[in-house]
Amino acid sequence: MDFVKAKKHLGQHFLNDPNIARNIVEALRLPDGVKHVLEIGPGMGVLTQTLLLHPEYETAVVEIDRDSVTYLQKHYPALEDRIYSQDFLKMDLTALYGEQPLSIIGNFPYNISTQIYFQILAHRQQVRESVGMLQKEVADRLATGPGSKTYGILSVLLQAFYTIDYLFTVPPHVFSPPPKVQSAVIRLTRNDTEQLACDEKLFFRVVKQAFQTRRKTLRNALKPFGMPPETTTDAVFDLRAEQLSVADFVDLTNRVAADKTL
Repeated sequence: MDFVKAKKHLGQHFLNDPNIARNIVEALRLPDGVKHVLEIGPGMGVLTQTLLLHPEYETAVVEIDRDSVTYLQKHYPALEDRIYSQDFLKMDLTALYGEQPLSIIGNFPYNISTQIYFQILAHRQQVRESVGMLQKEVADRLATGPGSKTYGILSVLLQAFYTIDYLFTVPPHVFSPPPKVQSAVIRLTRNDTEQLACDEKLFFRVVKQAFQTRRKTLRNALKPFGMPPETTTDAVFDLRAEQLSVADFVDLTNRVAADKTL
């Protein structure tokens, strides 16, 4: 097989510009002595071939499309047994890499890019870095801070554990087929927060609940937690979710933990 047709249902838009591929790969910083890089959705390998030029780390790829897997096996024998024909969203990274840290890279399929970041978040102790290309609108949302209308659940959850850098914008014409939107590359680098100063499971619930009704003040948005009215008189409860930083949400989670009557 010498060509793979992009499949719409898989959200595939193959990058065909080697210069942009090189810029994406060069954005890797390999923090914490990372020696393993996992590429998501390599397609026909425009990123892969650049990654394989770097002996300082071992490259593996995960690809759900069988046609792409066949193509990669034929054209990139250097990958050997490091082509994982499976769904990244269902991968157990610890089973593959044990305790070893890794970086994740890829031209992420548009239709699952946010799910990819939730998976990265679930493996945050292991994934020390991610360089991903995704729809610009989503990239903007993840990288923005409090006060923005696009600041949301995943912005807060990722920023709690990662520093996020918006690197560059990518035009549609460098893809096949060209998407109808702009793309962008962002880098996530694990920060020093190994454990939040609150109940982390409750933190996730508080953030999600606060943004589910983002037009409401926190006093109303957090009513499902059953906090007594006398404990929600502070000015913070007059704010909306988009106005709170990660540190504010940590503080809010501790308030909920002290007062909730579930």
